[in-house]
Amino acid sequence: MDSVIDLSDASKALDLARIRAQLIAIDIPGSSLSFMDWYLREQERVQSRIRRYESPTSTPFSRRPRSPHPPPSATPILHPNDVNVNDKIKSFYTDRFLPAVCHRRDDRGPSSENYGSTATCDIACLQAISRRIHFGKFVAEAKFRLEEEKYSAYIRARDADAIGESIVNKAVEVQVLARLRTKAQNYGKDPVANNDTQSLPKIDVDAVVAMYEDFVIPLTKEVEVDYLLQRLE
Repeated sequence: MDSVIDLSDASKALDLARIRAQLIAIDIPGSSLSFMDWYLREQERVQSRIRRYESPTSTPFSRRPRSPHPPPSATPILHPNDVNVNDKIKSFYTDRFLPAVCHRRDDRGPSSENYGSTATCDIACLQAISRRIHFGKFVAEAKFRLEEEKYSAYIRARDADAIGESIVNKAVEVQVLARLRTKAQNYGKDPVANNDTQSLPKIDVDAVVAMYEDFVIPLTKEVEVDYLLQRLE
């Protein structure tokens, strides 16, 4: 699946790579969390209460409270599992990806910086990336149903390497990266304009492609393997 992640206006944001750091964290009464981590937790609490995380397509970053509403009655598609790689996603996003795509500059303090808007965009990005990566569970389930005997043998043998090799499709990965590069090069441009101001990409295209190639695709594979290892439990 493709997700639109808005990273086109980095020049107007503060140094996003530092927003989690305690030295610029807005004081939260009764909490030692950074502003973004606190905001993410509170937003997921609200979303949990309206059953967002009852859907197998959404995976929370924080501990979710129970919803007061009954769970959906839809027939489960996935086998019960506890696969959740959101800690890795958040660490990569804040420590490696943001520094690669966002221009560094001095932090001007809460009165001048858009901490709330920045964290809102960060959370939207994190949730989109998480959804994309955890969709690997559905891919793994489809592959298991297609070749149940083969995968069952690998699972019983706890052969993670064999599972990993069998789920890779290099041709599809090449297509995904090529499509992503085209989207990144044209993101934020006027589709009908044809002038020099439209020629330069608005974001670091190589950084976006590298995120997928070096992180999203490998971590999606990890999700698929971990899910399949639990498939017969």
